Amino acid sequence: MIEKTTEEYNEVIRNCKALFEKKTRDYGTAWRILRLPSITDQIFIKAQRIRSIQDKGIQLVNDPVSDEFIGIINYCLIALIQMQLQNTAPLEMSFEELEPFYDRAAQDTRGLLQNKNHDYGEAWREMRITSITDIILMKLLRVKQIEDNKGKTIVSEGVRANYQDMINYAVFALIKLKEIEKL
Repeated sequence: MIEKTTEEYNEVIRNCKALFEKKTRDYGTAWRILRLPSITDQIFIKAQRIRSIQDKGIQLVNDPVSDEFIGIINYCLIALIQMQLQNTAPLEMSFEELEPFYDRAAQDTRGLLQNKNHDYGEAWREMRITSITDIILMKLLRVKQIEDNKGKTIVSEGVRANYQDMINYAVFALIKLKEIEKL
């Protein structure tokens, strides 16, 4: 089952990366101007929209919920890229320059997923998508608190680990949504 998860994970990330590439070619890297708390807020907006739709049971904007999970993944990867680049890189970068950073962040995050998935025995497959959304929102609130504390923690993981967890939970949600579509 873990091999299946890796294949599904890779497919989701390929789709996210393809969209990231297209948007980079359309918009450039305007996101480079964002500080990490602003990226966190972008992720929050997407997760909050998902929860709002789940709670209300209807949506008025036709953008699919799956697009919001893709946005969460890409914004978390953007945050991880920003953390690698910091202020040393130019504001405008080509996709070709960014691709190794994207791939490295996605690969590191997949490694974390594989380790946790091994230990937890694929428990996420039994989770509700609404619970996944709530966990992403909880991770966002943790990141906001860490950011408000200027990155200082006493015993907790830092923002990097929380971004990675949000990516993995959003991947799980997309896998589960795809399974639902097949029914």
